Formats: sequence, structure tokens, C-alpha cells
Amino acid sequence: MPIRVRLDRILLERRMSLTELADRVGVTIANLSILKTGKARAIRFSTLEALCRELDCQPGELVVFEPGPPGDYGEGEE
Repeated sequence: MPIRVRLDRILLERRMSLTELADRVGVTIANLSILKTGKARAIRFSTLEALCRELDCQPGELVVFEPGPPGDYGEGEE
């Protein structure tokens, strides 16, 4: 999927752990881990807003479009 979540990079820059972020945002560590590893298929705007608030970033710093080869959009997507 060409949409990438750059949570790991931002956490490193902010010197914040996934556990600390989970506590601040009110999202489980498991769900943040899914975002961090790129396995998420969707994200709620309320979650994105909370992440941006706690990480002091803009959505475009957290979620980026990185085009890949044609057909690299996941199963069943066009």
C-alpha cells in the first residue's frame, strides 16, 4: 500500500515510547503497533487528531503517500 505511517520516525524524534503515546492518546499499544508496522488499513480522524496533538505534528508528517509499482495497492483494491 503506498500510504505509509511514519510513527516510528516521529516517536524517535520526540524521544517518546509507544507506551507513553498510547497512554496520552487513549489508544491501545496493540493498535498503535499496527499503525507503526504499516499493517493498518484505516485510521479514524479522531485518532489522527489525537496523535498529531500529542506528537505536535501535522497529519502530513505522520501519513505520507509513497507510490510504488503498479498493483502495489493491496488485495482487491484498484
